[in-house]
Amino acid sequence: MSDLWGLGDAGFDDVQRPTPIGPRGDTIPEQLLEGLNPPQREAVTYRGPALLIVAGAGSGKTKVLTHRIAGLLATREAWPSQILAITFTNKAAAEMRERVERLVGEESRGMWIRTFHAACVRILRREAEEFGFKQTFTIYDSGDVRALIKRLIKERGADIQGLTPGGVSARISKAKNELHDVDSWARTANLENPLDAAFLELWRDYDRELRRASAFDFDDLISQTVFLFRAFPHVAAQYRKRFRHILVDEYQDTNAAQYALIRELTQPVTRNDLPDLRADLPGASLTVVGDSDQSIYAFRGADIRNITDFERDFHGARVLMLEQNYRSTQNILSAANAVIGNNFDRREKRLWTDSGDGAKIVGYTGYSGYDEAQFVADEIVELTSGGMAYSDVAVFYRTNAQTRALEEVLIRTAIPYRVIGGTKFYERAEIKDAMAYLITVANPDDSLSLRRIMNVPKRGIGPATEAALQAYADEHQITLRDALRHVDEIALGPKVAAAIKDLAALLDEWTARPAADPGEVLRELMSRSGYTDQLRRSTDPQDAARLENVEELVAVTREYRRQNPAGNLIDFLTETALVAAADELDDSGGQVSLMTLHTAKGLEFDAVFITGIEEELLPHRISATEPGGPAEERRLFYVGITRARQRLHLSLATTRAQFGKVEPAAPSRFLEEIPAELIEWRTPPSTMRQGSGQREVGRWRDEPRESYVTGYRDPKPLPRGPKKEFSNTITEVRDNSGLELEPGDRIRHKDFGEGRVQGITGAGAKRVAEVQFDSAGRKRLLIKIAPIEKLA
Repeated sequence: MSDLWGLGDAGFDDVQRPTPIGPRGDTIPEQLLEGLNPPQREAVTYRGPALLIVAGAGSGKTKVLTHRIAGLLATREAWPSQILAITFTNKAAAEMRERVERLVGEESRGMWIRTFHAACVRILRREAEEFGFKQTFTIYDSGDVRALIKRLIKERGADIQGLTPGGVSARISKAKNELHDVDSWARTANLENPLDAAFLELWRDYDRELRRASAFDFDDLISQTVFLFRAFPHVAAQYRKRFRHILVDEYQDTNAAQYALIRELTQPVTRNDLPDLRADLPGASLTVVGDSDQSIYAFRGADIRNITDFERDFHGARVLMLEQNYRSTQNILSAANAVIGNNFDRREKRLWTDSGDGAKIVGYTGYSGYDEAQFVADEIVELTSGGMAYSDVAVFYRTNAQTRALEEVLIRTAIPYRVIGGTKFYERAEIKDAMAYLITVANPDDSLSLRRIMNVPKRGIGPATEAALQAYADEHQITLRDALRHVDEIALGPKVAAAIKDLAALLDEWTARPAADPGEVLRELMSRSGYTDQLRRSTDPQDAARLENVEELVAVTREYRRQNPAGNLIDFLTETALVAAADELDDSGGQVSLMTLHTAKGLEFDAVFITGIEEELLPHRISATEPGGPAEERRLFYVGITRARQRLHLSLATTRAQFGKVEPAAPSRFLEEIPAELIEWRTPPSTMRQGSGQREVGRWRDEPRESYVTGYRDPKPLPRGPKKEFSNTITEVRDNSGLELEPGDRIRHKDFGEGRVQGITGAGAKRVAEVQFDSAGRKRLLIKIAPIEKLA
């Protein structure tokens, strides 16, 4: 087999092996053990068939994993090519790879340090033809999957049964993660139920379309690798022979398919499977790192039993505990320990640190979600005024619906922020368009991508023309891409036929050049298709931003080629397909991060705000009906707490606007689990009578708090009745776009009276004035909307 995908064959036989690292030694060099505490040192030096490292939050698990790998290499217990380290995010994989390289140098090249999906893609690319797929297969993301299912539902009229693209895709994903295929699921389903019967037919159609397009969805990448190993023992044996040391990070997050993959890779290798083997080999050494207290992804299929039953699943396993925390203060850790201690059936551990107690946790109870949001904004202003960077602050919430009040107040307070988990770069329409062009060139079988760009930019190819092309393809049992070349045999108008011929010729030209520079392919496709010209000619200001995004994608391809000189189009598409949402978090930005508690997993910040700590929100109301649901919600709260390094803020409201009306809210049971001496309440829950709007006097004087920017006072308590909460926020909106202010200018504010401008920051609509008022003190005002006028 030619090495078309740059995988190399090193390590698959006894000859092609990397140069060993230094002379063989009986013990790990002492420099690799320096700075490790006793449990960490034992985790690095232990040798045995299976090791579970129970790593509490912030206990240095990445350091232990990388030093363990470095120890294996330094002592020549393993060649680099014999090590497989699996993570859940590209960011974690890159960090681990860089750390190992710093420890042992370039000799570490040849290791596989990859995400589950990336490792499986590499295997599937290499072995695709073994089980009837092309090596050029496409990887469908969640948007592609929903688009395909939406079309299939429409064609079958399955929406009558109440089936939706999101619901069907989630159900298929769950089944695949449990290692079901269509036939095995059908054997257990109640097909007398019309909904199940309709779902089964949709799933059959979906799998048929994937096969026709030579495509996999993300769940296929792992499940199909497992099926490959089980169906072709000699293939599995090759990888078992190669990988003699397997390390898995975040093991508590593994689902059934990932667990099965690990089991397949750690089975013994026998001469029955590999006749050329000189002697049978025992299963690979397995090291897993995880924490059952941080298992929060049951909704994605994660099975906490994978870690709790590790000693039963892997005979002779050793368990080591990492409890010393290097991230948070003791007050934060004590709160976390107290909360998670209320979960039963867990391995007992208590996080501790020698860095001191630190500041107390700050608690706040607001009357409404807006009151709570204003507290968050005020605290952020205080923290950043004291020197903390915006990028070191994060606000967590249980549901995305909670961001409305937070965003409105942060905007009014001129605090820069970003919502993590919003529309990501690769999810934007123009990027999906550009990527669809590349995918269609790389994989001519992929009709989904071809359908997306067939009339983008507009070529006069409407639904009727597309249907005619598909009908021709079905009749002649060819792909939709092939049908473009037979347009003269289809009764279409000359103008449309000419446009189809031009598109087919453009795609065919670049399909014939599989080794071309991805950047060159993209530039030519965008230019000659007319896509970039259409954006340039547009008078829509948003199209200018879309053009910038396309140009940014071109820059991405250039950077990819710079780092991977031999990388081809398939390599580039594979890498971009595996980009995860959490990997796009850029810590260098000067913005406060807003995200759900689930997204916060694996991150850390100097200051953390956990909002909405109320019954039916955290724990969420849905958890009450799910087995183990409340316990997982407690783990979610625990994860949020342990993201904080120095400062932790907990907040709730006594009323919460939901589904268009204001409802009373009760403090979460989780708050009662935190020892009272750890929290400094600015306004305790007990002092806020639901519906009263009264607040305890804390650090603010006995007067309404004032917004740091607009100067509008807090809304008065809502009257009883159906009136919506939002009606009592801003009562007047100014537009001071033409108002020019400079330091030294005197102004008059509607509420604060007269004052003098001390300084101006920001630009355009985000200009902020620092003003010293004669009687109201120092305030920060967003000039564009503040109720102010300049005095002569």
